[in-house]
Amino acid sequence: MARKDTMSALKRRGLSDEIVEKLLSKFKSVEEVAGASPRALSGSGLTDEEIEQVAGKLSGRQKKAGGRKAAKKEEVREEKKKLEVYIPVKSTPLTELQARMVDIVKEMGLDLPMKIIIDISERIEGIDVPEGTIRKILKKAKERFDEHTMDANESSGIIAAQSIGEPGTQMTMRTFHYAGVAEINVTLGLPRLIEIVDARRIPSTPMMEVHIDPKIRGDVDRVRKIASEIEATTLLDIADIETDIVNMKVVVHPDERKMSQKGIGMEDVHKRVAKLRGLKGLVELADGKLVISSDEPSFKKLQGIVDAVRDCKIKGIDNIKRAILRKTADEFVIYTEGSNLQKVLEVENVDKTRTTTNCIQEIFEVLEVEAARNAIVNEASRTLEEQGLTVDIRHIMLVADLMTNDGDVKAIGRHGISGRKSSVLARAAFEITATHLLHAAITGEVDHLDGVAENIIVGQPVTLGTGAVNLVYTPVRRQKNG
Repeated sequence: MARKDTMSALKRRGLSDEIVEKLLSKFKSVEEVAGASPRALSGSGLTDEEIEQVAGKLSGRQKKAGGRKAAKKEEVREEKKKLEVYIPVKSTPLTELQARMVDIVKEMGLDLPMKIIIDISERIEGIDVPEGTIRKILKKAKERFDEHTMDANESSGIIAAQSIGEPGTQMTMRTFHYAGVAEINVTLGLPRLIEIVDARRIPSTPMMEVHIDPKIRGDVDRVRKIASEIEATTLLDIADIETDIVNMKVVVHPDERKMSQKGIGMEDVHKRVAKLRGLKGLVELADGKLVISSDEPSFKKLQGIVDAVRDCKIKGIDNIKRAILRKTADEFVIYTEGSNLQKVLEVENVDKTRTTTNCIQEIFEVLEVEAARNAIVNEASRTLEEQGLTVDIRHIMLVADLMTNDGDVKAIGRHGISGRKSSVLARAAFEITATHLLHAAITGEVDHLDGVAENIIVGQPVTLGTGAVNLVYTPVRRQKNG
């Protein structure tokens, strides 16, 4: 039966009876014939012309048989094309001047960081500076750079701690007004410095400095409108709330002047209050007033309605208690009491590149660790400068790097860096001595005495400065005279 089916299939493809008979003498199926090589076909007694004829007639069959596999291979190739990894180049391409300066640095054999070359180029960009002068500038920059490099085995951490800690004893403990904004108090001095190095989640006085898009930053009306959108407005800010005990109702009397300043209508107030939990179907708008009925004759229920309505947010962003305008140079800047960086950056016409907050953890959550590191440097240096104290920024940068080098913001304390030290004695020397020593004894921890504190505890020289160098003296033997 199978032979008859194969014969019919080959004949349907236009092969003569003679060729079919020769093929069936060696092959049992059409697939075998289609997959056979010319040599195998000639073994069945076919001439070269007949082999070409068979190949021509059955090529479609072969394509069809291998079509699925080919399609799958093609799909795999397409998938590979789609999965090609593209690594974006995030660094800004060098300008013509910067590229020329890089070539000069290589030619002069100077080992200067790229940041210094870019900083110098930005200063002289647009000025016609001769190449000889550029060479002198780069040479002088290299000399200054070498003067500021740190010696090998220098105890940089101790020097940074001393450099920040000693001026810190001269800092005031009081809270000052912030940079001319008399209405907003911001923690400064030593308490602020402690907040920064402790990586507090919420500072004692959170605030934001919101910059506006350059196109409208000089338009006081538009900036004031943005400020009203940012500032959280509760019902108590724009209305008086009266309790009608006789009729068991709460009546809201709107202050039209305040509402017009904030750009809020009675419909907006009605919608917001009606959405409150437990008040659906109980809020009515009558004669320009908002009347909220109690669904049960209970004074406790009525007091609950008053509390819920009073704190109901009508407009603005959560946690932003106040927003104040201040003019600096040719622009208006919004200063806020309270902070919500993510929501403020979503507000239209806010300049996302310059808007900042003094809450470092919030910067970390919204803009990641590099932005948090810069915020630590800026906040700490500004706090010290406001007290008239000069601390080299590299000490602050070292502290900021140490706090953020693991990809998150850690405090300098037992819950952060000091608590994560590998040395048992160093942890015990900082805080909760008995607990650390007991835990180390139970778990069998080993202290390799690599750091400063642990070596001082056991009375050994520390492995820094002169203690990092081992001297070996080999005495010279005198030759005996014959």
